[in-house]
Amino acid sequence: MITEEKKRVLELFAQGRKFYKLMKFAEARPLFEEALRLDDSDGPAKVYLARCQHYIQEPPPEDWDGVFDMKTK
Repeated sequence: MITEEKKRVLELFAQGRKFYKLMKFAEARPLFEEALRLDDSDGPAKVYLARCQHYIQEPPPEDWDGVFDMKTK
């Protein structure tokens, strides 16, 4: 059974991912942060938060296909 808190984490992640796919990284970031506040072990939220922070600093090209290209290991 899934807890109410985990349901909320999943909702926040889904909302954040919608903004992320629309290249609205500044809008997505607080949703991933809130998901992590509720569950600091949520791996996908950690990954997407880091990607949002990266893309806020270095936006992807206009024709971005949603794929994150790792530049370093």
